[in-house]
Amino acid sequence: MKRIAIQPLTAEAFAPFGDVLEAEGAPDKIINEGLCGRFHDRARLDFTDGQAGISIFKSEARALPYQLTMVERHPLGSQAFLPMSLDPFLVIVAPDKGGAPGDPLAFRTAPGQGINLLRGTWHGVLTPLAEPGLFAVVDRIGAGANLEEHWFEAPYEVASV
Repeated sequence: MKRIAIQPLTAEAFAPFGDVLEAEGAPDKIINEGLCGRFHDRARLDFTDGQAGISIFKSEARALPYQLTMVERHPLGSQAFLPMSLDPFLVIVAPDKGGAPGDPLAFRTAPGQGINLLRGTWHGVLTPLAEPGLFAVVDRIGAGANLEEHWFEAPYEVASV
């Protein structure tokens, strides 16, 4: 079984796959009577047809080591995951290699981090590492086939180093 080591989620390492959504550095604006920093327009949202929608996902927590058996992608729109707790979650992505996923990478979020997956990015399913597994998800709402799945011949084991 191939093994994938989990690495910390950073904007630089994740850039080819999407955006890290977090309140790091200086805010772009100070609003609300000087009491709130606005980190403005941090996700490259991208939808064909349809519209952006906000859904709530509630997923069971997963344990490590995690068995990765499949990845999926959404050719018609980006997909942002915003945790509704400060618990970490696992983010698995893979580069596209001629219409199929290449070797996957695994990241663990820090408290307060969310992600936006670029349109067409191969990724694992939502993988919270703690309960309640509650997320706000911003993605494309509309007609058309917006899900492709790829099942691996042999699973990968995703584990901490």
